[in-house]
Amino acid sequence: MSRQIDSLIIGAGQAGLAMSRCLAERGIDHEVVERGRIGERWRSQRWPSLRLLTPGWMTRLPGAQLARESDGFLASADLVKRLQGYASDFAAPVTENCEILAVERMADRFRVATSRGTRIARSVVIATGACDRPRLPSWASKLSLAIHQVTPGSYLTPDLLPSGGVLVVGASATGVQLAREIRRHGRNVTLAVGRHVRAPRRYRRQDLFDWLEESGFLAEARPAGAENGALLRQPSLQLVGDPTGGNIDLPALAGEGIRLVGRVTDAQGLQVKLAEDLTEQCRAAEERRHILLRAIDAHIERAGLCTDHDPAAWSAPLEPAAAPECLDLRAEGITSVLFATGYARRYPWLHLPVTNTAGELIQHGGITAIPGLYALGLPFMRHRASAFIDGVGRDAEALAPMIAAQLGAARPIAV
Repeated sequence: MSRQIDSLIIGAGQAGLAMSRCLAERGIDHEVVERGRIGERWRSQRWPSLRLLTPGWMTRLPGAQLARESDGFLASADLVKRLQGYASDFAAPVTENCEILAVERMADRFRVATSRGTRIARSVVIATGACDRPRLPSWASKLSLAIHQVTPGSYLTPDLLPSGGVLVVGASATGVQLAREIRRHGRNVTLAVGRHVRAPRRYRRQDLFDWLEESGFLAEARPAGAENGALLRQPSLQLVGDPTGGNIDLPALAGEGIRLVGRVTDAQGLQVKLAEDLTEQCRAAEERRHILLRAIDAHIERAGLCTDHDPAAWSAPLEPAAAPECLDLRAEGITSVLFATGYARRYPWLHLPVTNTAGELIQHGGITAIPGLYALGLPFMRHRASAFIDGVGRDAEALAPMIAAQLGAARPIAV
């Protein structure tokens, strides 16, 4: 027999739990279904040394502060424990190990087939997150089978990579962190650099995120008329959740012996073709850094705050050394390629016309064209921090009244 429910939330990570809390506060009957365990992606698709990029005080969800500033940058395993505690505190109705098989429209309801039975729901919230699956470049399939390919979702430690050098593709937060970790285990590392944002961990005596929150930068609304694809391709800040507050950037990595090259444009067998724009990419990253710093400085001036200037943060780094136009992986001794090239989202179980040709959800502020179908946790969904742990709560609080209104207006389920 099908279970009938007012609202079904797909995914029990931070986004799904935040929405569950908001619906529970409104007395809305709902269920959270999760393919694995609470916070599954943090458990099984993150490398063990990963720490959050955001400070402890930003680890908060509706109705609860999950960490304090003194907790620093949480390790992923620690975050999982805190998500479990959050769910327990309000008895979130989570059904674990329940895979979604199909979501279909049935009159004014949704028929949701799962590995643990069928639900008939009046509304559905897709909270499967921003980091669904690695986005691989098209040339990845042209690489020789002799090259070991790995993504951040399957990488664990440098010791588990085949012996030999490693080509890391992508120089945003994930790429630079993994390049450094692998290099510090004695491996030769080549880092292919594309679009990135060189960002300081601390500026004018505060953590960067302290300033971005205080200045309202993180709360800036999604630009009117912005195209979803462009927003999804925004590079992440080049940061690391280092308890010592240290920076991570390309000059520092080069100083540790990591070879910097241009972004990869194509590959064939053991040959990799590189763009000749490494210097331009680094200059563009520097300009993005200056945009951040100018926004913070403007806030400090507007607010009349008294804090020391930080001229070192504005100093231009040395430009990278000349880079080759191509790599012969065998000649370079490279046996592994690690793709830190971002994430895509796929919804093969969603049998509704709400995805574009790239498979991404078409939504505006979490609202789709299908009445009763919502999304949560996507990059820049309603504001800059929509995909952050701290941001999903704000979006859940904004969407919950809309869901409540929709349920109030719709015909209640017959019992």
